[in-house]
Amino acid sequence: MKTARVLVGLAVPVLLYLLAPLTYGQQAQAASQPVAQPDLVLLDTDIGDDIDDAFALALVLRSPELKLIGITTTFGDTELRMRLVDRYLKAVSRNDLDVAAGDPTAHDNVFTQAAYARQRILPSVGIDQCMADLLSVSQAPVPQREKDRYDACEKNRHDAVGLILRKIRENPRQITLIAIGPLFNIQAAIERDPATFRKLKRVVLMGGGIYRGYDDVKTGEHRPPQAEWNINRDPAGLKALLAVGVPVFVMPLDSTQVHLEAREREAIFSHGSPLTDQLTLLYHQWLANNEWHSAGPTLFDPVAVAYAVQPELCPANPMRIEVDEKGLTRPVEGEANAQVCLEVDEKGFLKMHEDRITTDSER
Repeated sequence: MKTARVLVGLAVPVLLYLLAPLTYGQQAQAASQPVAQPDLVLLDTDIGDDIDDAFALALVLRSPELKLIGITTTFGDTELRMRLVDRYLKAVSRNDLDVAAGDPTAHDNVFTQAAYARQRILPSVGIDQCMADLLSVSQAPVPQREKDRYDACEKNRHDAVGLILRKIRENPRQITLIAIGPLFNIQAAIERDPATFRKLKRVVLMGGGIYRGYDDVKTGEHRPPQAEWNINRDPAGLKALLAVGVPVFVMPLDSTQVHLEAREREAIFSHGSPLTDQLTLLYHQWLANNEWHSAGPTLFDPVAVAYAVQPELCPANPMRIEVDEKGLTRPVEGEANAQVCLEVDEKGFLKMHEDRITTDSER
């Protein structure tokens, strides 16, 4: 019995020794495999008017290929847009994100989701971080150093350009800026610090119309090229972006007029997650407060996000774009200044969009 025990005792280490090269080899091979790191993303948005920005934000939050590190609001009442983003993020437990409002601008458009944005929520379930920090101080009166910290925080919360440039400095050549609103913040960032802005990895934007304008709302008929909203509000912004020397990827009206029909809408709204609940609320406010659209939203902005996630859904080709004073974008001869997607795989895009948004896993 002792001999058997000795043989067994010898066999075990020998077996482990024989298996060790395979085990270590597998470990080395696994370690050598490149681990895909998500792209760092800044989102610049005019959320609150049309509903597609809300869907675009949802798609960013549910795409593991992207790591959202900040959101800036642009055009019109940027403060109210920031409050909308605050409530949205609190509802989906994303309290880790920096949010900042750009400079307000003149506007005459309808802020369809203003009621959602105006709901000021108690600190326990959601309030902007500056106020939450101030209210967390137990001393009375509040110490001056806490007031100063609050003032500095609030100042940062109203400096979208500062947030964009700070994130670029912290992560040079790593950030994708997804611009889905008028380009006021982008133009201002370029003017303030063009050298830092050039350290973006790329800009992906929804804007312009190359060979196609807005489709007829009633018939769906394609119309000739016309000035698209985001570019029309600030043509100088696109001119500055195309000239600054950053790779620019454009999703124009030609590829972004994808409609969210009843079946796809109900699949999202009936899902019942905190994220889809926000989309449901915002959709119904949008529907109740506009008289110019059908019940089916057009997913202009999510196509730009989809390109950042799966570019094969919307292949882009080099093109030189010229912008006139009214915001009309024309293809012209010459060296390319952008990559432009003229046609999206609608079926593939809609499936990806629905699958991502109705997942319950955290990204």
